[in-house]
Amino acid sequence: MLECQVRIFRNGRNQAVRIPRSFELPGNEAILRKEGDRLVLEPLPKQSLFEVLHSWKGSSENFPEVTDFLPEPVELRHAGTALSARHQYPF
Repeated sequence: MLECQVRIFRNGRNQAVRIPRSFELPGNEAILRKEGDRLVLEPLPKQSLFEVLHSWKGSSENFPEVTDFLPEPVELRHAGTALSARHQYPF
């Protein structure tokens, strides 16, 4: 286990610790918890895409109603073969 002595100082009304580069955490947020007399600092776990989307607030902007619907399917021709636009292309 890596270990080093660090300096504790005041930052306003908070106590702070300078984290050496070799102990640097990713991102700009972390989880701090107390276990007995120990303070444990861990990187904030990455959120899943579902959690990110669920955390977004809805837009208060009123969008106009969509009146431009999809066009009707068309028949495509390739090398004399008729293809429907709804089917996969053979090439």
